[in-house]
Amino acid sequence: MRDSLARSCSCSRRRALGVVKSLLPVLDWLPKYRIKDWLLSDIISGVSTGLVGTLQGMAYALLAAVPVEFGLYSAFFPILTYFIFGTSKHISVGPFPVVSLMVGSVVLSMVPDEHFITPSSNGSALNTTVAGAIINTEARDAERVLIASTLTLLVGIIQLVFGSLQIGFIVRYLADPLVGGFTTAAAFQVLVSQLKIVLNVSTRNHNGVLSIIYTLIEIFQNIGNTNLADFIAGLLTIVICMAVKELNDRFKHKIPVPIPIEVIVTIIATAISYGANLEKNYNAGIVKSIPSGFLPPVLPPVSKFSEMLTASFSIAVVAYAIAVSVGKVYATKHDYTIDGNQEFIAFGISNIFSGFFSCFVATTALSRTAVQESTGGKTQIAGIISAGIVMIAIVALGKLLEPLQKSVLAAVVIANLKGMFMQVCDVPRLWRQNKVDSVIWVFTCIMSIILGLDLGLLAGLLFGLLTVVLRVQFPSWNDLGNIPTTDIYKSIKNYKNIDELQGVKIVRFSGPIFYGNVDGFKKCIKSTVGFDAIRVYNKRLKALRRIQKLIKKGQLKATKNGIISDGGSMNNAFEADEDIEDPKEPDVPTKEIEFQVDWNSELPVKVNVPRVPIHSLVLDCAAVSFLDVVGVRSLRMIVKEFQRIDVNVYFASLQDHVIKQMEQCGFFDDNNRKDTLFLTVHDVIVYLQNQVKTQEGQDSILEMITLIQESKDPLELMEEKITQEELDVQEEAMRSLAS
Repeated sequence: MRDSLARSCSCSRRRALGVVKSLLPVLDWLPKYRIKDWLLSDIISGVSTGLVGTLQGMAYALLAAVPVEFGLYSAFFPILTYFIFGTSKHISVGPFPVVSLMVGSVVLSMVPDEHFITPSSNGSALNTTVAGAIINTEARDAERVLIASTLTLLVGIIQLVFGSLQIGFIVRYLADPLVGGFTTAAAFQVLVSQLKIVLNVSTRNHNGVLSIIYTLIEIFQNIGNTNLADFIAGLLTIVICMAVKELNDRFKHKIPVPIPIEVIVTIIATAISYGANLEKNYNAGIVKSIPSGFLPPVLPPVSKFSEMLTASFSIAVVAYAIAVSVGKVYATKHDYTIDGNQEFIAFGISNIFSGFFSCFVATTALSRTAVQESTGGKTQIAGIISAGIVMIAIVALGKLLEPLQKSVLAAVVIANLKGMFMQVCDVPRLWRQNKVDSVIWVFTCIMSIILGLDLGLLAGLLFGLLTVVLRVQFPSWNDLGNIPTTDIYKSIKNYKNIDELQGVKIVRFSGPIFYGNVDGFKKCIKSTVGFDAIRVYNKRLKALRRIQKLIKKGQLKATKNGIISDGGSMNNAFEADEDIEDPKEPDVPTKEIEFQVDWNSELPVKVNVPRVPIHSLVLDCAAVSFLDVVGVRSLRMIVKEFQRIDVNVYFASLQDHVIKQMEQCGFFDDNNRKDTLFLTVHDVIVYLQNQVKTQEGQDSILEMITLIQESKDPLELMEEKITQEELDVQEEAMRSLAS
């Protein structure tokens, strides 16, 4: 321990430099940056990604229920810190629709419109909503921005703590089917939330269970109030964006740079809206005001943490899982690695930093990352350049986007959901490959739609863990046989021309043996051997008691070779066996019976004793990963039950740590010795075959001895046929049998 502490606490220049580089990855890759080879590609990639990020930041702000300019802030600030602390070279940091929607659900639940109803109108700061209620939108939006930034700060703290504690493995519990179902449900939630903006229909903000159903009902109830200008603009944007994106995918090998259709459509839509004055002439909903410049940093109210703690955990994990999943895809493609725990730290610091500048939670977006990688981005220098483009939009171009219709932004969001909706096509493939995974996908998707994203994710995670527990609790097992002339043993049901050794059963149990599946383990052994060892033992004792009574009455005779009936007695005095188990274990142990009984022959009493066709049971434990106390205790009972009916139990292929667990739990004693443990199943079979040959040799010797004793010829005549060596073997066999 002293040496270990000395090594862990020692410090050298090389070790200190390694620690600093692990905490600040930029110090590792930036000095190696190849300006001539990479700079031009990063500039092109950064400009393209920045244009897309500007538009998506504004669009995803609608999902987070905050004004659009705060979406621009969220597309700028997180990149600055991820550049220093991140380990991925290609992901584009910023808003993501699923995470933005989760943030929006928290914001809407904590700051609903009903809290800002005012009886009078004070100009442009107020807006008329459903039922003529007047909403103070300025105060409402300010409060929502405060809640969103507070949530961002809390999510960042949670991510930083998780990364510091090195628990990045938590993302492993979010299996691909679970993430697929969750993101598809989130895409449906996003579609519904943006549908009312495309139609420019006023609805109440519903949250919680079945909120999406209530929103759809209210949209269709008010669909007659649809604004045609917004609807046509949104519909055209969706069609054009999806068509051009399809062309980008089909001809990506021929097109050097993907067509930035969102940017093009936004510029055209802004020009049309400004030229036709759609707000005044057609009452279209436009962005209106985008303040120029940045807001000063503000400390969010930490007193609100307790109200959003539960939701923040799910948002933190989902945001991290999405970013790491995307990052691993491109890391594998470009042959480098990312550090999962460092990614937790990087996003934690980014969200903490962004929380002070009125941003909402950042992760990465598939579409932006695809643009950054496909346009030639080599490092996060492209990310910094994209942040510069967003900064230009914030400082100088914001005023130019004020005539833009909100329905166009909503349509851009919907057009980017195509990839998520296409995940539905994975369900038939999953059903063919693994039915449990397909059920997890469907269950998570349905629960996320019905219960909401946070509760739906929790329900899907618990259901996924439940399927793991059930699969461990009910593992597969096989009855094995030997492939002739080999040392290979395979399932009798699944393979042809398999040889079963007479008197031997081999069972392979594919799973750990613990308190949750010991009953299943016992059932699989019972099904393989074809009888219940406890029932056989009780029946034998019942038969022995009756045989003893008959011997005492003189109706049976006992000899050293077995029992015989006297005068052909049919034992009619004994009633037929009704196959009822005795409530208590009989008092007569088998060893107290001084005569031998062949249990596989016809008995002179009317007791139905099950036949035991085997003399050995082999347990192949190669797939047993661990044992607990209950499992070891159950193994002891199984060995004892079979030993009482003259069936030996052998263990094959036990792993070393499993044997150690058996030792610690007191499995081995005088009855359970380690000589029943073998390296492989074939070793057990070879041992049993040698035992059978030895037993057959002893039986032949005993038979010869019996013939000699019954022979009327003098012993001298037999000596000529029996060598001295054979007599020594006979004497030794007799001595061993007597002992």
